[in-house]
Amino acid sequence: MASIPDFEIAEAGISKDNSAEAEQFKFRVDEIFQKVDELEQKVNEVEQFYLSSSKKQQSSSKGSSMGKERDKERQVPSIKKQQQDASRREAAAAKRMQELMRQFGTIVRQITQHKWAWPFMQPVDVKGLGLHDYYEIIEKPMDFSTIKNQMEAKDGTGYKNVRDICADVRLVFNNAMKYNDEGSDVHLMAKTLLEKFEEKWQLLLPKVTEEEKRRDEEEAEAQLDMQLVREAAHAKVVRDLCNELYEVDTHLEHLRETVVQKCRKMSTEEKRNLGTAIARLSMEDLNKALEIIAQSNPAFQAMAEEVEIDIDAQSESTLWRLKFFVKDALELQSKSAMSTGGNNNNNYNNKRKKEICDAIAKTAKKKSKKTSS
Repeated sequence: MASIPDFEIAEAGISKDNSAEAEQFKFRVDEIFQKVDELEQKVNEVEQFYLSSSKKQQSSSKGSSMGKERDKERQVPSIKKQQQDASRREAAAAKRMQELMRQFGTIVRQITQHKWAWPFMQPVDVKGLGLHDYYEIIEKPMDFSTIKNQMEAKDGTGYKNVRDICADVRLVFNNAMKYNDEGSDVHLMAKTLLEKFEEKWQLLLPKVTEEEKRRDEEEAEAQLDMQLVREAAHAKVVRDLCNELYEVDTHLEHLRETVVQKCRKMSTEEKRNLGTAIARLSMEDLNKALEIIAQSNPAFQAMAEEVEIDIDAQSESTLWRLKFFVKDALELQSKSAMSTGGNNNNNYNNKRKKEICDAIAKTAKKKSKKTSS
């Protein structure tokens, strides 16, 4: 964002002879522009956060009203407490899963102690048995010695979930049934042991399901706590933004007063030219010009059906703000017209614009008559 150009300072009547004062003024303006850029970035970050939060809430809006009321009553935990709670949850969950895996180990021992379990205790001797097509048919070989080693591993490479062990036990028997013909002994032995395993697994399954449900609830609770922490952090950012915006407003007001004190009075000719220039504005820019007038004149109704604009009655600050705004707006308007090669007419906008322009001309004519008389 650029600072106010030299010619605008000079045009407003701020003497360039006092270069130190002018440079100080420009420096303060640049500081404010830089601050506004920083605040705009923070506002965008906060806006993006709340947009993403809103989408998440919509996708998870299936919860009961009681659950929602409970969420509102939750206290915002600190990040340190969150980390401590997460560590405790993970440790407790790992301990419960170890107990489930211990109980599953009992099932595995019962199956492997069966008289028909011997073909499945060690990896298939593919070379010794001359099973040349074994790896073409079986994608992932599995046996109970491999399962046992994984269950007893202490280096962190072992099973983390009882369902993973269950899947490998099934794989042992399904591989055997897939490779061996249905009428063969090995196929029958594998099918029989798989049925016995499934019966025992069904007895343990309710405990496994209960643990998984508990883990999901704890994870959802942890996610909610994290969301509350983030919302609290962004709420603080919003409060800080409000304070900083108030400071910027204060600085701008002070600078505005400084400009008014330094500006020369606008001549009658300049006021007349300003009124003519306002009439050339687009409808959108014309409304913005009316808003500038309304800012220093609360009684002025910018959006009223009929408006009466007395250029001579405006304060010097308003006049110069209008002058700079109109100048920039007309330059942009000219560039836009050149690039589009024409105007987009709107009957309502044209009518409204004509009414405002007529009001400016009418007021100026009244002033002219009074002066001549």
